[in-house]
Amino acid sequence: MNEVNQTLYIPLYGKALVSRKGIILKDSMAEQIWQAEGFPLRGKSASRWLAYYMGMRSAVIDRWTEAQMTLDPEAVVLHLGCGMDSRAFRLEGRGAWYDVDFPAVISERRRYYREKDGYRMIPGDLRRREWIQALPRGRAIVVMEGLSMYLRPEELRALLALLKGHFDHVCLLMDCYSEFAAKASRFRNPINDVGVTQVWGLDDPEALARDTGITYLSEHSMTPEELIAQLKPWEQGVFRKLYAGKFAGKLYRLYEFES
Repeated sequence: MNEVNQTLYIPLYGKALVSRKGIILKDSMAEQIWQAEGFPLRGKSASRWLAYYMGMRSAVIDRWTEAQMTLDPEAVVLHLGCGMDSRAFRLEGRGAWYDVDFPAVISERRRYYREKDGYRMIPGDLRRREWIQALPRGRAIVVMEGLSMYLRPEELRALLALLKGHFDHVCLLMDCYSEFAAKASRFRNPINDVGVTQVWGLDDPEALARDTGITYLSEHSMTPEELIAQLKPWEQGVFRKLYAGKFAGKLYRLYEFES
């Protein structure tokens, strides 16, 4: 896999770590895959604080996805840029679910996951249009976790327009770097440890919504207090300074849209 694809090991490590500790998120598949793969993370990408952050991000997105599935059980669920994530199985048993990622990632993923009724893996380049032809129309719940920053602004707009054109209704949750964070990421970002130096940011979700014809709804916290409280008391203070303070909020955001 190329450098961008290899970034999937950073959240995988985070989910495996918190799951093994019995906090924030239970993800036995992440534990199993991480133990089997043993990808050599180094530097900031192997930080426990980043691991906690990745675990919290996934837990928050799980909650949102489950809530949307409860509200609209007939909608299909798309996890775009799914990597090795097991969300389809953590939230198992509701509707049709499609995990989509590059062919090399899906090939790796098939070593651990099997398709079944209601669950399919779609290989495809999200910057192109062909992959979406494999999906039904109707309503969709879309998760984009750790994806938007690897798409150029015009590619991100094209992807959102593609989703809007294919489905009658879309609920979307997407994490984004700010433009400042994207520029700083060239020098100070854990993804540098797997060879990635070029990413993109988003400062104005309402402008993105206007450009693509979707509606910006709200911003979500990736570090809710009830999850931070699961850390050891001394860890909570360090974590808040690193990932839950005002400065961290200026770097990385979680936005909800619909069309």
